[in-house]
Amino acid sequence: MKVWSKILWLWILLVPTQNISAVLTIEITGGTEAALPIAIVPFGSQGGIPPEDVAAVVAADLARSGRFAPLPEKDLLSRPHRASEVKFPDWRRLGSEGLVIGEVTHLGADRYEVRFQLFDIYKAEQLVGRRYQVPATGLRHLAHQIADLIYETLTGEKGAFTTRIAFVTVSKAVDGAKEYSLQVADVDGHNPHTILQSKEPIMSPVWSPDGAKLAYVSFERKRSEVIVQELRTGQRQSVASFPGINSAPDWSPDGRKLALVLSKEGNPEIYILDLATGRLTRLTHNASIDTEPTWAPDGRSIVFTSDRGGRPQLYQVSASGGQAQRLTFDGTYNASASFAPDGRRLALVHGDKGQFHIAVLDLTSKDLQVLTQTQMDESPSFAPNGRMILYATSGSQGGALAAVSTDGRVRHRLAQKGDEVREPAWSP
Repeated sequence: MKVWSKILWLWILLVPTQNISAVLTIEITGGTEAALPIAIVPFGSQGGIPPEDVAAVVAADLARSGRFAPLPEKDLLSRPHRASEVKFPDWRRLGSEGLVIGEVTHLGADRYEVRFQLFDIYKAEQLVGRRYQVPATGLRHLAHQIADLIYETLTGEKGAFTTRIAFVTVSKAVDGAKEYSLQVADVDGHNPHTILQSKEPIMSPVWSPDGAKLAYVSFERKRSEVIVQELRTGQRQSVASFPGINSAPDWSPDGRKLALVLSKEGNPEIYILDLATGRLTRLTHNASIDTEPTWAPDGRSIVFTSDRGGRPQLYQVSASGGQAQRLTFDGTYNASASFAPDGRRLALVHGDKGQFHIAVLDLTSKDLQVLTQTQMDESPSFAPNGRMILYATSGSQGGALAAVSTDGRVRHRLAQKGDEVREPAWSP
């Protein structure tokens, strides 16, 4: 788990596994008793059964957030699809505070109309209602949109159900060789798309601020180089292929620069690359290993990992250079920082006594809270609303992705059967 080992050797230590399956599957492993009870009635259908169960997707999204507890379908007293059919006293008896109803109508060809309404049970009034028309292929994404709207209406915060995740899988080909795949999927693991497949390692994917590109490290030419790829067109550009290490890219908040690690002058150091001009600016000057840079949301500073104090810890330096300040002191290992969207907290890998957990550091109080109990966790990535943290974890079942709420109460695991899954990144 040492930082310098991760830079130099991770690509040859990945465990070979089985063949790639189609979808990440989610297992909710922890929740919170404070979740809000909500009734989500299966949507009615007109003109045939739609290819996606919109209500089921909405319910799964809200349950996975840990802030809502959808009532079991067997407990629903009735199946209203329109406001005139709702009997509010019945739903109050169930203890539900919210009610979602809707209907999906086949318009012919490949088009569907989806209507939904959210009600406050105790006030007996509609909180929000919408009507949409989408192709069949857009039904699942629309369900995520509806979940986002319900989440924001009831919590006052933005949802993150329409976002995506990038991750790397490692599988075993028929000839026994490893195959690496960079994939992008919906946040619930559905609709996976392969961005790149290679016989050589792929590492450290990171989203551009507009969600249109990924930067990552590729070994396709038998050495490390940083690639920027447009997701819509597939166009790729090698932006750093210097002698030695080219690794750990991270986008500046304005999308114009990358912070990255280069060893072209002998020692791994933090550099800033201007993507328009190709100009490099060296940010750190230290005999120790400096790695894993991450930009602060305001673009004014960069947090990175360094062993300059004897063991890997987090440091912060101005984006214009200068003296770095140490941030972490608890435990023997703190690395792989990821900023919360508000810039007030860092998710990180916290190591102590041979175990490595995901933790959150409050940058104001300096309090560090350990969130996970698994033994080998890495690569934390904040959700764009700051509520959940996605990370990679290893155990008896192999490598998988998992997510934990920032208070540690809500947890779920995203497994892709037969594959080693790692290096997650949550989209904007």
